[in-house]
Amino acid sequence: MKVAYLGPQGTFSEEAATRYFADKETEFWMFDSIPDVVEAIGECRVDKAIVPLENTIEGTINMTIDSLISYEQLFIEGEYILPVSLQLLANKGTIRSDIKEAWSISPILTQCRKYIRSHHMKSVQYDSSASAAKAMQLSGRTDVAAIGPRSLASLLNLDILERDIQDNPDNQTRFIIVGNDRLRDQETKKTMFVITPGQDQPGLLSAILNIFAALSINLSWIESRPTTTKLGVYRFFLEANQMCSLETVNKAVTILETLGHDVRIIGRYQ
Repeated sequence: MKVAYLGPQGTFSEEAATRYFADKETEFWMFDSIPDVVEAIGECRVDKAIVPLENTIEGTINMTIDSLISYEQLFIEGEYILPVSLQLLANKGTIRSDIKEAWSISPILTQCRKYIRSHHMKSVQYDSSASAAKAMQLSGRTDVAAIGPRSLASLLNLDILERDIQDNPDNQTRFIIVGNDRLRDQETKKTMFVITPGQDQPGLLSAILNIFAALSINLSWIESRPTTTKLGVYRFFLEANQMCSLETVNKAVTILETLGHDVRIIGRYQ
């Protein structure tokens, strides 16, 4: 089985992938960005993909959900929660007080916003924490630092100047496992809906949520994203977090479609 994730070697995505698929015979494929990972599974070049969906501090990873809806056949079939501890990494001989810039992927920089601001550092974005650390190593600079997992220190022979610099000590990232095959009809703990309203009107979101409430479907996660067709026009991602029969899910879809909304089920998973 071929599995795609965000590389290069040393990323949290790699850690999540190797842990989740530890008991399976797997060939891992690394890609340079989250859209590239989703494209690989969307074009069936791999069998599965694992990508970050949300973080305790950062919230939703927008590039993940925006990429997911580009391919109609993609289906979320699992999730994995990874504890995230972030370290300040630097080249040998670097003194923390000399650091002027912090390099990493955007979500990680956000997760360490308080630390970066309190030490008056400039945030510099890279496609991954590993690529930031590698670029820093190759530069040989001692006035910059990378932020990422402790595994990068041993991988690239870097110093850890400070540990656990994330804003929240209980920081976690939720990853989703994506495939091209819809699972057989079954009762699962979670269902992911994508709803594109037929037209905007007062109380639109409230009306949609009332349908789920009437069917006793508990929603734990709601996210709006622009459709990119017109300013102010959004689609909604909703996650039901309880055991929900396929019959109940289909009933919700039927009612919403009757009201003129486009509805897709993009995941049923444990």
